[in-house]
Amino acid sequence: MFRHIGKTRTLSHNLKIASLLSFVAGIVNVAGFLSVQKLTTNVTGHFAFLVDEVFKLNFVEAVIFFLYILAFFLGSFFSNLIVEIISRKNDRYIYIAPAIVEMLILTTIPFLGENIIQQHPDIIACSLLFAMGLQNSLVTSISSSVVRTTHLTGLFTDLGIELSQLFFYKTPEQKKQLLSSIRLRFRIISFFFIGGVFAGVFYSKIKMYVLLIAAGTLLLGLIYDNIKYRLITLTRKLSKELAEINPDN
Repeated sequence: MFRHIGKTRTLSHNLKIASLLSFVAGIVNVAGFLSVQKLTTNVTGHFAFLVDEVFKLNFVEAVIFFLYILAFFLGSFFSNLIVEIISRKNDRYIYIAPAIVEMLILTTIPFLGENIIQQHPDIIACSLLFAMGLQNSLVTSISSSVVRTTHLTGLFTDLGIELSQLFFYKTPEQKKQLLSSIRLRFRIISFFFIGGVFAGVFYSKIKMYVLLIAAGTLLLGLIYDNIKYRLITLTRKLSKELAEINPDN
């Protein structure tokens, strides 16, 4: 689900990566809000707060909201920069570095301790926004902008448009493509919601350590992808060797 890029990607690849990363984003969204009362997976709301603080002449607060937006932007920039650099050498592993950085952020924050998290909420928010910028940029690049997992505004817009198009698209090919897209939207929304509920339930018990589950989920996804790739490669190699041994068959 991570390795296939562009035309080699299928609906199955997109559904898998959408499920995985939406679940992670759902956890980060709720855990971040419950811990520091900030939006930590998107910047739409921060733009509104930024403008509001500017009009109130609260420039210190305005700068803070600007830093939130900048953190998400820098995460996206850094992710794609790494992808482009690594793709020059081996495009099979372009996703590993951004994913590792995201996992490091999600793993480090819980161990900072509750006191530090409460004393420096803006740093925590910026760190999580940077991680989500990384994730959103990575999945956008891999899926050719088909999958986005850190916020739902655009998804609900696209879903509304596509559901209305069901009344007008008549050919089997059009309906098949449209239904595939609708299925993907529902998958992202569903797993974002599941991740959020999961974080809400466990936050009361383990606080920000719930982020370790998000990091672990991402790690399991990478391991699964690597194992599956190796199995497919091994199967193809064995099939080729068998074909060479028995050319008549």
